[in-house]
Amino acid sequence: MTALENRSVLITGASRGLGRALFAEFARAGARVVGVARGESELRATAETLRGRGLDAHALSADVGDVHAIYPLAGAAQALIGPIDVLIHDASTLGPTPLRPLLDTECEDFMRVLEVNLLGPFRLTRAIVGGMIVRGRGTVVCISSDAAVAAYPNWGAYATSKAALDHLARSWAAELEGTGVISVSIDPGEMDTAMHRAALPDADPAVLARPESVGAVIVAWLGALSARDNGRRVLASELRPE
Repeated sequence: MTALENRSVLITGASRGLGRALFAEFARAGARVVGVARGESELRATAETLRGRGLDAHALSADVGDVHAIYPLAGAAQALIGPIDVLIHDASTLGPTPLRPLLDTECEDFMRVLEVNLLGPFRLTRAIVGGMIVRGRGTVVCISSDAAVAAYPNWGAYATSKAALDHLARSWAAELEGTGVISVSIDPGEMDTAMHRAALPDADPAVLARPESVGAVIVAWLGALSARDNGRRVLASELRPE
């Protein structure tokens, strides 16, 4: 029996890239998993494939950037798999591509990035974490980026959202200290994903990590998480379960 067996896991951004890899990896670890994304056909195909292998996987189509979607999403997920033990905030948007300087970024586009990458995770955590506190256990994971700590030209909206997401994770950690609920953020590193290709179309995929490999490392580490990890920001490339 693994540490994640029979745990209930909710993952946003689960239709592709790292989110899809985490969806599959948690299910293989024996967790009950709900994947969430706007890309309904891709998401449902992944869930059906996993269920065909006898795994407990479900799909919910929702936009985490929509304030009105959050509480229905939280309710629907818990109706499927029970109270959430692990909440993974992977859903992200770059904003318009090709990426553009801040001077050429429309306010509406900047706001959309914040709605998906920052306010969505805040709202969904707020909807879920109360139950974790009552049960005395739970894990909230924010998927970050190196753009959260390094300033790159043309990445302003995305980078700002990820820097704020890191601090949101730390703020939750400070407020949840002693409750049994752990809040962390993870920088997965550069991966061969559709988002990376949209941002950097000339990048060589041969030098990029595979989402499946990164997902396996993250899930293994989360399975060994302890209270002393609360508030950490970690690099997936440096993770080793203890």
